[in-house]
Amino acid sequence: MARLFGTDGVRGLANADLTPELAMSVAAAAARVLAEHDRSHRPVAVVGRDPRASSEMLDAAVTAGLTSAGADVLRVGALPTPAVAHLVAALGADIGVMISASHNAMPDNGIKLFAAGGHKLPDEVEDEIEQLMGTGFERPTGAAIGRVRDVPDAETQYVEHLLKVTPHRLDGLKVVVDCANGAASVAAPDAYRRAGAEVIAINATPDGLNINAGCGSTHIDVVAAAVREHGADLGIAHDGDADRCLAVDAEGAIVDGDQILAILALAMRDAGELYEDTLVATVMSNLGLHLAMREAGIRLRTTAVGDRYVLQDLKAGGYSLGGEQSGHVVLPAHATTGDGLLTALRLMARMAETGKSLADLASVMRRLPQVLINVKVTDKAAVAKATSVSEAVAEVEAELGDTGRVLLRPSGTEQLVRVMVEATSHEQAESAAQRLAGVVSSVH
Repeated sequence: MARLFGTDGVRGLANADLTPELAMSVAAAAARVLAEHDRSHRPVAVVGRDPRASSEMLDAAVTAGLTSAGADVLRVGALPTPAVAHLVAALGADIGVMISASHNAMPDNGIKLFAAGGHKLPDEVEDEIEQLMGTGFERPTGAAIGRVRDVPDAETQYVEHLLKVTPHRLDGLKVVVDCANGAASVAAPDAYRRAGAEVIAINATPDGLNINAGCGSTHIDVVAAAVREHGADLGIAHDGDADRCLAVDAEGAIVDGDQILAILALAMRDAGELYEDTLVATVMSNLGLHLAMREAGIRLRTTAVGDRYVLQDLKAGGYSLGGEQSGHVVLPAHATTGDGLLTALRLMARMAETGKSLADLASVMRRLPQVLINVKVTDKAAVAKATSVSEAVAEVEAELGDTGRVLLRPSGTEQLVRVMVEATSHEQAESAAQRLAGVVSSVH
């Protein structure tokens, strides 16, 4: 059977794949696992959600599951995922539950779990929870049943934390923020205004049905148009749960996660905050980031694709900055997971500190043209072993030299091999990628 937990919790079509019964079972099992791990006190859980309609239903189910297993619940309402992670630590809770499907369309939903301190659960604990689901247990009764309490100042606590760790006021900056009608619709405009920026908030009126609908970080053209219309200095686009952000400069040009990482790495190096002058990114980061960091004397470590692998490497090495091209950026000194609001505040603080435009700051890195082709195959393992493929890759790498890069990556869930080529021109990248895709597809 397929594992219930994916790379970012449990996700599916709400009330079809992800039912209230399943949510209740996951929550009850999570509370039981935590109680087994630490018998010294009654477990306490922080529960938050995004504004999509099904999140209300799943919030009720998760709360019922936790309390039925004897855990007390602190409900924080509609807040970004990183806010829930922060509040787990700030409130001394044992577990955090975020109900969200991030950038997915409204009909989907998901459940993300955090351990004490606001850290993502390790695979082995998720496996324990999955094994306990649906098994009988002695249910608490009377005073042993968990209690539920709302935390009315949860958003304020989170925003005040963000303001404390923002290194420079944002006075004089004008920013458009696209909240994706999601979990950051209140917190993001509030945080940016209180930090000193003039804020124009768009797509910040969630109605339960419009989250991510033609807006946010998956529709960056919307914030780009608004920046040009309002003559703003920059635009910030969040996804539905605001664990990431992308930006656009004053002309509406995209500043992606790799460029944001480059800007923040230089800022942190200058401030003496970049541990061992090292940045952590994934293998899918653009070669332009590698070249920019090499030029700046900053070491770039790469991990497998996925923010959990970036987090693991950050934790293992004690590094202070990591992230993905998609806009997930992690600053472990201030957050335990990707935090789009923290990222945006740090980016704007660098603009305010230097007096430079976002376009000027982003110019430290030139994005090389990148072509990605998904090739359907009958046997991923056979492709990995094929001499014809390794020879074709070596040939293309020799042609590109230091000015390009090749990456072949098997899909984790499908019979696909992803062929990615970067080169100095789009035509060269496209030609090389098509050649390699042809060789890969011919393997049987």
